[in-house]
Amino acid sequence: MTDPDVTEPTQGPVLEPTPEPTLKPTTDPALEPTTDPIAVPILEQPSPESILTAVRGAMAEAEVDALVLRPSPDFRFLGGQGDGFLVVTLDTAAETADPVPLVPRAARRVGVDPEMRVRELFGLAIEAELVPATAVLAPLRLRKRPHEIEAVQRAVVAAESVLGQARELSWFGATERAMAARLRLLLLETGCEEVLSLRVAAGEHTARPAHLPGSRVINPGDALLVSLCGRWDGYCAEVARVFAVAEPPEDFEAMYSVVLAARAAALHSAARPSADAESVAKAVGDVIDGSGYGRYAAAHFGRGVGLGHDEGPRVQPGDGTPLEPGMTLCLEPAIYVPDLFGARVADVVAITASGPTPLGSAHHTLQVLDH
Repeated sequence: MTDPDVTEPTQGPVLEPTPEPTLKPTTDPALEPTTDPIAVPILEQPSPESILTAVRGAMAEAEVDALVLRPSPDFRFLGGQGDGFLVVTLDTAAETADPVPLVPRAARRVGVDPEMRVRELFGLAIEAELVPATAVLAPLRLRKRPHEIEAVQRAVVAAESVLGQARELSWFGATERAMAARLRLLLLETGCEEVLSLRVAAGEHTARPAHLPGSRVINPGDALLVSLCGRWDGYCAEVARVFAVAEPPEDFEAMYSVVLAARAAALHSAARPSADAESVAKAVGDVIDGSGYGRYAAAHFGRGVGLGHDEGPRVQPGDGTPLEPGMTLCLEPAIYVPDLFGARVADVVAITASGPTPLGSAHHTLQVLDH
């Protein structure tokens, strides 16, 4: 079966001659997007007590005597509901406005939330060594429970529904900032409780990974990159797509075909039993390097998402984290050619025993916006 999203990549606009690549990405029907809930439970639903037991085991192993958390992904992971502190010790767990009395006096190491403000850290006024709570909690948050995956999928569907309305909007003559404002409202109207990030980049701005929407006017002949990241029931997901305004710029489709081939390589490499984050990054990098765009590849090709929009593992060289059932990854291969254009697609997948399952349904054919 041939994936309609993947076309044979051709030579890109590199600065020196490079042999034309021979890339023949293959696909599998199991890797096709779906909006259906995951049919088989990824993990059994653990009780709050079993989660705390696992946390305390990790605390003991890291020689951490207490965790002091503020409202954050770690806070929500452990069931925090209010706007105070959550203190977890080897014996108790409680929310409080003043955490100091709940921290054992004999505590030698205390894990604190990395999102805690400086004045809150000073306010602890305890003698123990303060260390990041992430070291204890991040490994436990890698594998998501069924209800977490369902919430991530709802965030994906919400973002895709907004991107699906792109052709109905008037882009010609509008600014990036104005279109970002319209998309923000549409995302909130889907039921998302929060918009974590929203980027609209036109023309040469698509080659800037950290670009924020500005006063640049969107014109016919522009490449356009749109990414949305919203939070649904506490969980978040990002979706990114590229468009052409009226007609694609010269050589843009050739570069975009490489990004789609890299996406296919990410899915297939993640489906292997021995896959880890680094091997997926290598598969993506090999495709981009072979196309002649290697120098323009993004610094990383994905990351974990869940309660936070940027969790582990990182799909990049050096991260050997094994991919296990229950993980949710945002795969985001990208190429950025300075002063010309860039292309990035972002999709969230759930890792299952049989491989990665895309949580969205949108295809990746380059859409042309005609008004």
